[in-house]
Amino acid sequence: MAKNLDLLVCLLIMVIDVVAGVLGIQAEVAENKVQQLRLWIFECRDPSYQAFKLGLGAVVLLCLAHSIVNLLAGCIFIGSKEELDRASPNKQLAAASLILSWVMLGIAFILLISGTVANSRSRKNCGMTHHRQLSIGGILCFIHGLFAVAYYISAVAVFHEERKLNQQGQENKPNQQAPPA
Repeated sequence: MAKNLDLLVCLLIMVIDVVAGVLGIQAEVAENKVQQLRLWIFECRDPSYQAFKLGLGAVVLLCLAHSIVNLLAGCIFIGSKEELDRASPNKQLAAASLILSWVMLGIAFILLISGTVANSRSRKNCGMTHHRQLSIGGILCFIHGLFAVAYYISAVAVFHEERKLNQQGQENKPNQQAPPA
């Protein structure tokens, strides 16, 4: 039953990240449909409310997927070079994929937020061109999903390894009773 639950969690994470990525790309498409005036590298364009809504949805789903992974998988931490050398391959993979998922979250979040804020109804943008923020943020959502699933799977494997080692350690210890007082 636990393996089925792990599979469902992985599918849920991937679906949420894929939907966030698609929303980010669709926000870019909606942003490109608005009227714009371009002069060399400068442009003025009206904000797109549709792009704002889609970008905001992408940001929310990206954060939701990341939160689910970190809440369900916990935190695998390696604090020193010695601990890294002694760690199992699953623990090393978990730590690396955790770091990379946070990096992808940070970059995708910044790109999606800046693209979303640029499409806020309260402002008309004039200045240097900043194209493709929403679509690049959407693509990074896909990559975040891969690292998040890798982290979840490896963190669950580390949990099972440590539980197995603890059980073997308990079985190998002889029952020591306290001496009578």
